[in-house]
Amino acid sequence: MEQAHSLLLNEDVCSRLGEDQRAEFVFKWLRFLKKLLPAIDRADLKQNQKRLVEQLLAVLTASPGPSTRLLLAYCLAQLYWVGDSFTSSLTVDRCNDIIRSRDDSPSFLPTRLAAVACLGAMFEQLGRLLISAFKETVANLLKALKSAESQGRYEIMLCIEKILKGLGVSALPCHRDIYKATRACLTDRSTAVRCAAAKCLLELQREAVFLWSTELENVASLCFRAFEGSNYDVRIAVSKLLGTLIASALEPRQAIAPRPGSRRSSLEEMMELLARGFLRGGAGFLRASSDMLKGASPVSRDVRVGITQACVVFMCTLRGVWLEAHFSSLLPLLMELVSHPRVTQSPSDAICCRRCVSFIMRASVGGLLGEKAQIAVAKEICLVIREQKRTIALCEGNVETRVSSLDMAASQHVLVCSLLELASILQALCSAAAPLLHDGSTGMLDTVISVLLHPSVSAQLAAAWCLRCVAVAVPAQAAVLLDRCSERLGALKSCPEAVAGYSAAVAALLGAVQHCPLGIPHAKGKVVMGLAEDLLRSAAQNSRISIQRAHGGWLLLSALITLGPTVVENHLPRMLLLWRCAFPQSIKELESELRRGDAFTWQVTLEGRSGALYAMKNLAMYCRDLLSDEVISRLLPLLSCAVALLTQLPSLVKSYGHQIKNALTVFRLRVYEILALLPPKSYEENLGTVLKQLLMDLTGTESTACNELNLLPPLCHSQDLALLGPALHDMDQHYIEEELHGGSSIGEGSLEYDPFTICEKGQEVPAPLPPATALIAAAVRLFAVIFPQLAAQQRSQVLGQFCECVKQLKGARQQAVHINVSAAFCCALKCVTLGRDTLAPEEVHKPGLSLLMGALESCNPLLRCAAAEGLARLAQALNDPSFTVSLFLMSFDKLKAARDAIMRMGHALALGALYRYLGGISSPQHLSACVGVLFTLSQDSTSPEVQTWALHSLSMVVDLAGPLYHSHVEASLPLVLRLLLSTPHTHVEVQQSLGRCLNALITSLGPDLQGEDVGVCALRTSCLVGCAVMQDSPDCLVQAQAIGCLQQLHMFSAQHVNLASLVPSLCGILLEYSVLVNLCSTYLSLRRAVVACLMQLAQREAMEVSAHAVALVKELPRRDNTQLDVTIKEVGLEGALFSLLDQESDLRLQQDIQETLVHVMASAAASELAHWLKLCKDVLSASSDSAGAAQMEINQEEDADWCDDSSAFRAKCESSGPFHSLRWSTRVFAVECVCRLVAQCESGDPAHFDMALAQEQRLHGSTDFLVLHLAELVRMAFMAATDHSEQLRLAGLEMLYVIIRKFASVPEPEFPGHVILEQYQANVGAALRPAFSADAPPDVTAKACQVCSAWITSGVVSDLSDLSRVHALLASSLLKVQAGRDVPNPLYNESTFTMETLAVLKAWAEVYIVAVQSTWAGLLKLVQGDLATLSRLWLAVLQDHALLTLPPHYANQLPVTGGSFYTAETVDQVRQHYCGAWAPILHATALWLKSTEFIMVDEGPANLSRPVTPTSMGQSTALASVKSPEDISTERLHLILGITVAFLCSPHSQNQMENITSCLHALQALLDVPWPRSKVGNDQALSVELLSVLHRLIVTRESPGIQQDVLELVRRVVYAAQEHIKEKRHSAEVDDGAAEKETVPEFGEGRDTGGLVPGKSLVFGALELCLCTLVRRLPRLSPQLAGNPTDQGGLVCTFSDVDCRLITSALGILSDLPSICSPEGSVSVLPTVLYLLLGVLRELVRGGGAGEAVLAPSALQALRTVVSSPMSRAEKSRAAWVGLLRSALTTLLECWDSDNTVHGVGEVILLTALTIFLLCVSAEVTTVEPLRSRCIGKFQACLESKDPMVLSRSCQLLVSVFQGPAAVAGLFIQALGTRLVALLQQVEKSRPQSAAELQAALDGVRAVEALVFAAEETHRAPLVAVLLHILISFLLDENTLSSAPVASRSLHEYALQDLMRLGPQHSSVFRALMASAPHLKARLEAAIKGDQESVSAKATPPQVSGKKKPSIQLKSHFL
Repeated sequence: MEQAHSLLLNEDVCSRLGEDQRAEFVFKWLRFLKKLLPAIDRADLKQNQKRLVEQLLAVLTASPGPSTRLLLAYCLAQLYWVGDSFTSSLTVDRCNDIIRSRDDSPSFLPTRLAAVACLGAMFEQLGRLLISAFKETVANLLKALKSAESQGRYEIMLCIEKILKGLGVSALPCHRDIYKATRACLTDRSTAVRCAAAKCLLELQREAVFLWSTELENVASLCFRAFEGSNYDVRIAVSKLLGTLIASALEPRQAIAPRPGSRRSSLEEMMELLARGFLRGGAGFLRASSDMLKGASPVSRDVRVGITQACVVFMCTLRGVWLEAHFSSLLPLLMELVSHPRVTQSPSDAICCRRCVSFIMRASVGGLLGEKAQIAVAKEICLVIREQKRTIALCEGNVETRVSSLDMAASQHVLVCSLLELASILQALCSAAAPLLHDGSTGMLDTVISVLLHPSVSAQLAAAWCLRCVAVAVPAQAAVLLDRCSERLGALKSCPEAVAGYSAAVAALLGAVQHCPLGIPHAKGKVVMGLAEDLLRSAAQNSRISIQRAHGGWLLLSALITLGPTVVENHLPRMLLLWRCAFPQSIKELESELRRGDAFTWQVTLEGRSGALYAMKNLAMYCRDLLSDEVISRLLPLLSCAVALLTQLPSLVKSYGHQIKNALTVFRLRVYEILALLPPKSYEENLGTVLKQLLMDLTGTESTACNELNLLPPLCHSQDLALLGPALHDMDQHYIEEELHGGSSIGEGSLEYDPFTICEKGQEVPAPLPPATALIAAAVRLFAVIFPQLAAQQRSQVLGQFCECVKQLKGARQQAVHINVSAAFCCALKCVTLGRDTLAPEEVHKPGLSLLMGALESCNPLLRCAAAEGLARLAQALNDPSFTVSLFLMSFDKLKAARDAIMRMGHALALGALYRYLGGISSPQHLSACVGVLFTLSQDSTSPEVQTWALHSLSMVVDLAGPLYHSHVEASLPLVLRLLLSTPHTHVEVQQSLGRCLNALITSLGPDLQGEDVGVCALRTSCLVGCAVMQDSPDCLVQAQAIGCLQQLHMFSAQHVNLASLVPSLCGILLEYSVLVNLCSTYLSLRRAVVACLMQLAQREAMEVSAHAVALVKELPRRDNTQLDVTIKEVGLEGALFSLLDQESDLRLQQDIQETLVHVMASAAASELAHWLKLCKDVLSASSDSAGAAQMEINQEEDADWCDDSSAFRAKCESSGPFHSLRWSTRVFAVECVCRLVAQCESGDPAHFDMALAQEQRLHGSTDFLVLHLAELVRMAFMAATDHSEQLRLAGLEMLYVIIRKFASVPEPEFPGHVILEQYQANVGAALRPAFSADAPPDVTAKACQVCSAWITSGVVSDLSDLSRVHALLASSLLKVQAGRDVPNPLYNESTFTMETLAVLKAWAEVYIVAVQSTWAGLLKLVQGDLATLSRLWLAVLQDHALLTLPPHYANQLPVTGGSFYTAETVDQVRQHYCGAWAPILHATALWLKSTEFIMVDEGPANLSRPVTPTSMGQSTALASVKSPEDISTERLHLILGITVAFLCSPHSQNQMENITSCLHALQALLDVPWPRSKVGNDQALSVELLSVLHRLIVTRESPGIQQDVLELVRRVVYAAQEHIKEKRHSAEVDDGAAEKETVPEFGEGRDTGGLVPGKSLVFGALELCLCTLVRRLPRLSPQLAGNPTDQGGLVCTFSDVDCRLITSALGILSDLPSICSPEGSVSVLPTVLYLLLGVLRELVRGGGAGEAVLAPSALQALRTVVSSPMSRAEKSRAAWVGLLRSALTTLLECWDSDNTVHGVGEVILLTALTIFLLCVSAEVTTVEPLRSRCIGKFQACLESKDPMVLSRSCQLLVSVFQGPAAVAGLFIQALGTRLVALLQQVEKSRPQSAAELQAALDGVRAVEALVFAAEETHRAPLVAVLLHILISFLLDENTLSSAPVASRSLHEYALQDLMRLGPQHSSVFRALMASAPHLKARLEAAIKGDQESVSAKATPPQVSGKKKPSIQLKSHFL
């Protein structure tokens, strides 16, 4: 690779390479030269230019390949452009000489083609510099054109195009000559030449005015002839030429020289010119006349499709503004095309022409016009429809208008086109079309409905479909139109046209319900059922309208079934009765029918039975759950009669002939369709009859139509269909291209072929095939279902009959039958393999193999693809390795021996198909043989078709062989690259297959491509070169393959893909110079590939992609319009993608564009936040009407009037933005992008939601923050929330909700005490108000209620008057809820009332919850007035929810009439609404019950829409009225408990943390009230069950908040049990008179035995919860871990604040457990409780973490509660408690002994716990040896501690001990008194130097003082003397006092104060001491004197609290 990177070709290296390697080396050098030349220094270039030219010319004469010659031509032209151009004329002469050469050998052809390409590139680049050689060159080329072969003609046309582009107007002298030469090429037999000629003429017309003036008609005729026999590429190229010429004629780009009599072309003349070709084609007059005389259509469909595309091109060229201005003139001209007699003679022609005109209108109106312009177009179409009404025979008032059949035909086709386009406009506008419907001047609905009375069925169906689109676009119209059409149908049921039209309309409207989430009222189904019954029962009353009534009745019934099981279930018995009446009851009755009747009777009968069968089919499709065994058993006799009638059809045809032929075909079709949906076992006895009829239809002689394009594509693999050219779904023009793929005699389908399909689900208008064609397809599907059920012998016979039939027939009939039977067998094989069935016997697969082999060698390529697929499925079904091997070997043999291209193509594909389904054979030798065969076929350049199929098969083998193929990669890549370099560009199919091979090879290499060794680098380079070759291809599909390969390379080795070249090439495909975003490529597949690649690139390098795109725009040359440069520089690639998103209609492409934008936004939003917000705002503002383009101006003034809300927003049209008239869906996506931005910022810098921080950081940097753009966010939310589009309103409300949630708590820095959102109060109110209007849809109102609750509860507004606006909206909704759902004319399904009601009540519940929890009383006042009503409604909701969540086997307990807010018919639909609303309502209800404390008040009437009250639980109100308040309260309690427990037990509550929290808070609120607490405490089973649920919750949820709530709830449950036990004990004491007894009655768990049964014990359940909580945070509490020797000295536990709170809660619960046990039970639970408490203390002593300050007091408090329990003193448990407490004390003491690392804090904790034992337990626990000595020893050790904090705390605890029980105090005084005095005596020698030492000394004094007062009176005097002596010793003399440390001075002051206090109290002792110790007296007197003298210098004695405190502060109440 490096050797090729030089300015000059390395000829030494090149000469040593072989031919193939040389070609690759030259190509790499030319690629490098292409990149080098624009950047090279001109001086260096000039030095080497001569040599470089020589080398390039040497390459030219060396027969370069197609891709090489393109690069060569570019480099040569670029060389002369950058360097000296003096010798360029010599090179031109050299090329001309080569072209003039007489050497016609094949080896010289590449050189001649290269010379042609070089001429074109040089003239294009150098332009007028070569003007001197221009004429000679053109003459030379035109002369060579006459004798050139197809490749030469192709290249010459491209060359002339480039010459014209380079010279411009200077080429004028040769324009005529070029035109004459190009005329012949435009109708060339080679399609590639035609395309090149069209491109040449397209370039010529830029300067050659005569092409679109004087010669326009001739060029148009030439284009018409070019369309004949054309392919897709030709139609695209020629239509672009013709459309551009028409546009130039209408709007000339340059002035035409005036001539006598000349004038500007009018639109009418241009359309007449196109109509001439559309109606007469491109043939000459004589040929057209002869064709007309023969009765054949003179116009091929190719021509009409081409002209259709030309019409679209010329409209797109003139742009939307022109179309909007001229549409009123254009529409009648388009209608003349479909109303002309020439196109209405045959139905297929008429349908084709209708589709063409519909495509013109859809592509132009839908693609070019904005929403406002489309509404204007819709009004114009309505005028056209009105004009056609005069041809309609009116049925009302017995008025009949006679019209001719010619006028009727013209009228119906005009109406169909107009109505279908109107329907498309409505569907695209969606809810934005509402103003059009309400426009009285247009009267659109009346106009459309009037067409329902048209005599033509097609017009009626089009009108019905239009009404369906109205209902889909504006769901509020569905019920209104249904009522209107139903009424008219009932009133005009004697008019045939009215019955047919209105029944179709009702059916279409019912079909629309499937696309309307809001539905229709359930009662409408009953109305339709009644109409259907009436029509069917009255069908026989009037023979004139029997057919229409029967057809209409079954159509209504079929449409009704599409509403689903909920609707159909109630009507099923009546439907079964109607089906029974439609068929004879027995075979005998059928035979009697056959003997009577006439043709009309049979037509009516067959029509009715066909309709009945279609209704059965819909039942099987839409209501599969209702198709029970019983229903099937009732339908089977009817189907048996239908099958029996199939056998009699030949006799009916013989008797009545052609009159009933169509009815018979439809009847057979319906039988096949319903049987294919039923289990074959159910009609097993009729299989023989059905099979016989199927064989007749598949092999019969009735029709010779070819059904290949309807039958075979579904049976082929999607990858194989690429062999047949671009798929229809990859074309933008697929709507009309289908006409060419449907077969010339059949065409595409149309709605009139099967009116029943109008009710099927789908957005596009149905296009059912003609009955005869549909019958074959249905027969194939049914055969596939039946075939696996046949016995082996029957299968063999059937397949043998297929083979024999194919052999006997010839010609077209043989081909048709071969296709039918092959399709049937392939479809059967597909069913067999999917059902994992087998074709075991050999006699079965032999005829099957013979049949498939014949198809595999057929001349039909589609049949070959299906046969290869079927062959692979046959091998898969047989699952026999030997058979598979035989298939491979057979294909090998045939490929080696056969010379027939067709056979080689089929067997090559078979090899790949076999690998696809069986993985081949895992043998490298077998793979090598297969690859070798395919390699050989791939290099057969004599047959491009064989190359294509072999390479495609090779790509499958590469893709499926996996790692086995790695050994062949090194041979495959050079082969692929060699073929890419040598394959002509005209053989695009070969290049496409090569692209698939390259993609498969890249995938096979995978991540190995990242390697850096020589071999991998060579492979990677080959892949990149191959991609470059395909990128240079002129074919769009090959370019798409190249992009796909580069995308794969980027996936596996991103660093080796050059984005600097890839991204501009991708954007160059998507962006054209002249407009903002116009698709340069007409291939949808190429655009898909580009966007998919951009999407992948944006996932990794979004910033680089955007930068490269902008760089591309800067480098683009400016052309006619400079708007692109400015716009892209402003909005970037993302703005272009937004515009592209708006223009694209392909759903897959739209999704990819959206994902690309999301990826770019995710990576760039943080750095370009303002850019993205502006971009989304511009998109949102780009609407045609002023409301959509509104800009909000924030009004800071506040007013209570509603009008102030609207005054806060002033709308103005923004026409200066970069976007114009975007669709509502694009704007919805923009709003979603903003919401994503907010969510993304939430996980980023906190400054995004902090105005003060954002402003501060903004001063120090250029970083942008979201909060700085809050005004824009609110503005965008308002614009969206007030738009006409309901979808945009929903998105805007969601955005407003997000804004409130995220910014509600952001303070306003400039106004302390206020939040930033407060200034937008009026804005929020104005945005919400339209959602509560009377005509607002329920889903919009429901969303607005959510926003209302968020706003009220956010705390943004603290003034009731300010909240009144939003509160009034919620209050109005509450009134609507109270009014109930019994409205006169509901527009939507009853479930929408439920949705809206629950949204309102949920909003009120959220407000009430926040009001109760808030400190602002004003919020509660808002709710208080409606609380009585709300509480009843909330309880009703909870009751409904409880019933709806019952398991399915309790469904019979649901109320028959429904619940409070739902009907029985909407049970399934409303469940989701209840699931989303019940939790806040439950919490609010619990809070309300807490506030009332379950005290019943007179609540008045419930005001519910149903008589079910919240307390009736499904019973009648009469029974509920006699319930006592106690019963009602109990039901309410159980209702809340039941809902809560059921939800918390549900496995579906994984992601519903908010609901779990609501449940826990609700239960907490209930248990805060005494009455429910007593109920729970009294019901131990309930308490245990609740604890079990909570245990599961705490185990499965990691959320700390939920775990804390669980523990709080457990605490309340335990407290409830405590209250219950206290009450029982108190009652027992009172009853037994035992108030003064020492024994406590035995209540509580454990009773007499003390046993705690798991699952039934409340204490055990609470212990489980506490243990789970503690062990999760203190793992060493687990006995397994505690006994693990490896755990010694483990990690130190650290506790967060959350952990501390959870452990504290668990310890509190633990300490309360003994109190709810009996004495015996307390003994059972005490060891566990003590173990956990002491374990926690041990972990705290070990840990030393930050959480000790919180946990230590909690643990010690819990220990104190336990050891001081009354159970320790109970008679029955006293002894056991003493023993257990002694053990616990021993364990506590061992904590010192077992852990030598106990630090100061740990010592204090353990000493405090020891003190709790000494003070709170009986003396017999602590006074026994050796516990007594060990306890005293611990205190002694602490008194000897060097840590002042430990010493201080020890003295504090000794104070408590000395003041404690006498038995304990005496022991400790005796043991520690002397040590304590000695400790204080040491203070005189070592004065305190710190606050801690001072505190220790003072605490020691307090301990001695406590000791003094604890002593007996007789022994107190000496002790007082000792204390006084110690205090005097603390005093300092006046000399030492001034220089002593602060702590010593403080000790002096404290001692003096104590002496002044104690002296008077013990005066006798004091005097005696002073008398006996004069030195003490002198020290004291000196201290007192010094104190008195220094009064002014006295300071307040230092507070100990001001000193440094120990890290643990223990509360005094512990002791």
